[in-house]
Amino acid sequence: MVSIIIPTYNEAAGLPALLQYLRAGADPAMEVVVADAGSADATAAVARQHGARVVACPQRGRAIQLNQGAAAASGAILYFLHADTYPPPGFVAAIRAAVASGAGSGCFRLRFDHSHWLLRLSGWCTRFDVDIIRFGDQSLFVRREVFERVGGFRPELLVMEDQEIVGRLRRHGSFRVLPASVTTSARKYLQNGVVRLQAGFTLLTLLYRLGVPQARLVRLYRRLVTS
Repeated sequence: MVSIIIPTYNEAAGLPALLQYLRAGADPAMEVVVADAGSADATAAVARQHGARVVACPQRGRAIQLNQGAAAASGAILYFLHADTYPPPGFVAAIRAAVASGAGSGCFRLRFDHSHWLLRLSGWCTRFDVDIIRFGDQSLFVRREVFERVGGFRPELLVMEDQEIVGRLRRHGSFRVLPASVTTSARKYLQNGVVRLQAGFTLLTLLYRLGVPQARLVRLYRRLVTS
């Protein structure tokens, strides 16, 4: 079974379309787990209405929510997906094929739902197997055995938890960047300015790589994402 794990917080508006999309290509050995951090809107109810299993997370934080969703999931393959990201057609078969051929973990390439040149360039760069351009928007699949062996996501990380885990996953099996692309929302970029936000995220990544403490990275992130 492939377990799709989606962390949420106040995603009632956009979640139905994603869940309908996932169910349209439903596989009999696939489940959807929504790890919700106490949304103030109807996220949990909407998820249940669309056939997802809801895990109530008492603490907000993507790493914490993803770990709790994984713990509740049934699948031998875990697929972590953002609530505003759509995987490519046939993604379950592609993930299974990659695992069957020896991959312990991996992701898809990325494209945005907007044609801004910088977003197109950013998406194009994700075809390269370089950790500094690995982000959660690309989604992440991993064999449960490998995920448990590395100890899951580090719950103390509020930002860059997606980059951090990739390095540990690579030490326990082949990591594959699959040729198809997920499509993610450019909403955050359009609200905050595409160039401004892309430059800010690049700076955030470099500072993380230089060992800047999480508290400073979180403050920078909150200044960047004003909407």
